[in-house]
Amino acid sequence: MELTDRKFKILEAIVNDYIHTAEPIGSRTIAKKYGPGISSATIRNEMSDLEDLGLISRLHSSSGRVPSQKGYRFYVDRMMRERPLAGEEALFLQGMIIQNINQVEFMMQETAKALARLTRCPAIVSEPYLKKTKVRHLQLVPVDERAVLLVLVTDTKAVKSQVVTLPDATGYDELARLSQTLNRHLVGKSVREIDRPCIDILLESFGACAHILMPLLGIIAGMIQAEDDVRVFTSGVKNILTFPEFSDRQKADAIFQALEERESLMSLFAPISNATPSYEGIQIVIGDENNFEWLKDCSLVRAGYSIDNQSTGYIAIIGPTRMDYAHAVSVLTGISQNIRQVIQALSR
Repeated sequence: MELTDRKFKILEAIVNDYIHTAEPIGSRTIAKKYGPGISSATIRNEMSDLEDLGLISRLHSSSGRVPSQKGYRFYVDRMMRERPLAGEEALFLQGMIIQNINQVEFMMQETAKALARLTRCPAIVSEPYLKKTKVRHLQLVPVDERAVLLVLVTDTKAVKSQVVTLPDATGYDELARLSQTLNRHLVGKSVREIDRPCIDILLESFGACAHILMPLLGIIAGMIQAEDDVRVFTSGVKNILTFPEFSDRQKADAIFQALEERESLMSLFAPISNATPSYEGIQIVIGDENNFEWLKDCSLVRAGYSIDNQSTGYIAIIGPTRMDYAHAVSVLTGISQNIRQVIQALSR
């Protein structure tokens, strides 16, 4: 079913209203706020069609609707309009960058604080990524029915390992095959070289085990980047508690714990197979599109900042799926541009 102009506007109204209120929106509210001259009955029929398309859903027995993850993805890809930073936000960023132009480490810390302040979300910033550690050998060693030990040897002769819990049992012979596949395609590669074509080949080679590839790649990327000794700065982690979606302390604690672990932080910048760059290279990853269980109720918005067309560092925020994506894109765009200008100035 193709969206008519009316359905398009109703979906946009539901997304925008829910982003700002966190309350389900009903037909009468839409009629009053966004659709003068359109009856509530007509809007209800249109909402029913949007629900059939999987773009909105009903909470409990309430007549109000909220956007689904599919609805957010449609909004981000087809409806969201970029908007410039407000004047005071732009001035704040410029002042922060200029003040710290000769102190890159301090600038990264202040960038994380600024990102958290402007978006009201937990913020993660990595310093410039300059080294290129590469994979020398990988091995998956069975621990028990549902766990394997992932062992990585780098070209710098560092040996790293981590126990990985799998969603289902994988036999010894199959783990040996997967180890061979990983080595065949990843040996000699740095994190930057594990790109989309490489991931697509691995997904095909993993076959029935393709569902475990992305979590493994996230951990591998975290191990390599940790060896490169890239520092990562966070700020505003407790901001997650300001969102009603995370009033369940168990959900919030899972995020707190992940953001205290270096490899979890580095994995936020690992390749994501179904995330495509948009808005000048910014990626928006919604809910189940994320690779890790602790992010399934969140959205991740991330961007790289680069010198001479090579990615050298990353900035990101995480928040609820109803976050204000347009504002997040504006802030990350402004920050990445300012960081790029400073680093280019320092490298001259």
